[in-house]
Amino acid sequence: MSVTAVALEGGGRAAIPVKLDVFTPMAEAWGLTTEEQMRLLGSPPRSTYFKWKKDGGALPRDTAERVSNLLAIWKSLEILFTDPARSEGWLRRPNDFFGGVSALETMLADGNFFDIARVRQYLDAQRGG
Repeated sequence: MSVTAVALEGGGRAAIPVKLDVFTPMAEAWGLTTEEQMRLLGSPPRSTYFKWKKDGGALPRDTAERVSNLLAIWKSLEILFTDPARSEGWLRRPNDFFGGVSALETMLADGNFFDIARVRQYLDAQRGG
């Protein structure tokens, strides 16, 4: 099955193999706990999260959009910092733009999609995008 076919599966919802298979290595690179991963994904029930990881399935639109923005953040960090340790360091370092807390804390605080988008917008601006 092609990536396009998988991505369009589920009546407008992205199929999980396309998104979660890429989200997992990013989460591991960032050293995220299971709870942090679930929060960034929109706080699905624990059983749903583990079912997604084990069996796959279609992601709800909100979750797919979260993953898309998180992957854009990861890519921006790879562009800005060629060293993965510096990239993760930036993610966890307090930042004046985010009120003195880190980008990761900003994204996790309320579990709000708009906080993820805010971090993405900041990084897009930093790299001139």
